[in-house]
Amino acid sequence: MATEFNEKTARETGLRSDGKPVSLLPTVGIFGANASGKSNVLSALRFMRKAVRESFAEWGQDSGVVGREPFALDPAAREETSLFEVELLLGRRNPVRFTYGFELSDERVEAEWLHAYPSGRRQVWFDREAGRSKEDGGEFHFPGTGLKGAKDTHVSFTRPNALFLTVAAALNHEQLTPVHRWFLDNLWLVTSGADVAARTQWTRDLMSDPKRVDHSLRERFNTLLKTADLGISAVTTDPDTGDLQLLHHAPDGSEQPLDFLRQESLGTQAWFAFLGPLLTTLKQGGTLLADELDSSLHPLLAAEVIRLFQDREANPDGAQLIFTTHDATLLGPSVAERPLDRDQVWLTLKDGTGQTSLYPLTAARKARKDDNLERRYLHGHYGGTPRLGSGDIAREIALLEEGLKATA
Repeated sequence: MATEFNEKTARETGLRSDGKPVSLLPTVGIFGANASGKSNVLSALRFMRKAVRESFAEWGQDSGVVGREPFALDPAAREETSLFEVELLLGRRNPVRFTYGFELSDERVEAEWLHAYPSGRRQVWFDREAGRSKEDGGEFHFPGTGLKGAKDTHVSFTRPNALFLTVAAALNHEQLTPVHRWFLDNLWLVTSGADVAARTQWTRDLMSDPKRVDHSLRERFNTLLKTADLGISAVTTDPDTGDLQLLHHAPDGSEQPLDFLRQESLGTQAWFAFLGPLLTTLKQGGTLLADELDSSLHPLLAAEVIRLFQDREANPDGAQLIFTTHDATLLGPSVAERPLDRDQVWLTLKDGTGQTSLYPLTAARKARKDDNLERRYLHGHYGGTPRLGSGDIAREIALLEEGLKATA
């Protein structure tokens, strides 16, 4: 996903329509109060990926759009459409910027578009508008000569509730397949809500599969486990079960394994679980979504994850990390050399009707370059924090107790 970014960590890999560079954000942190909508931002990206992957084969003729979730607190939102759009830079030697998006109702695809910017100039590869009736496949426009191939054939296979991009990729359209493949290989989601066994399965599968793990990947895995200062001395395999084991230094100088589920700390389990997605994303150059990055991770360790994505040598293929967090120390001097610049900080704010706004810190009033972002964020200067004063909860409980005693 592309956006403007500062000079220190930007990767200039494409051109805008005005000829200026387009740069990638290697890391974006989404901050906000509890229940302010942070996780929903990641869920929206995951739904977009799911729609691109499944709309042709999994959404039946009469099923409409599967999985769309309009704003639940307003019944009128069910009648409104949902719009999704991403900007991509595809290709390594001569990357090209793309803008792809679609608009959905419960019944069908209301609009869909793909624009390319080779040499910085926009080419409309296709634009689609829904027809007047639910059964009408709509109108497809292919202005110019940017998109080649048997377009009419692909249109004929596109149902009202299927994305044209999905259909064209399924029929092996040469130009559209790379855009479709981006959704197959990106937007991997890591959450802290699943049980330990489920959260660590990716890492276990990755490190146990000889077809997926090579010497360099295993060395990176070992290094990241050891340097996290978790007391781990080595990683080995149980000769009887074949399971991965984490070895720890014992007082007598030996190395002893601990039962992963019963004896390893939550911090060790969280770091182990994160390494599989982390290493896969860095190796493929993809986009990783991490919900609650700070869950069970020390702020210094979370900061190092951010720096890993922003290091050009450690991340040569331009992998990206988009994460949610409550950890305000990532914004201030509590963590040495703050890992996030203002451009990388986004905030979620829920209004009185329950609707969420997502905006960059740079759009907030008085967000100056030399601010102590941690302190000013916690004091509510940028929004995205709970509407609580010091001691508010304790006072409310005390008043409640007094009321209960008075009515007893």
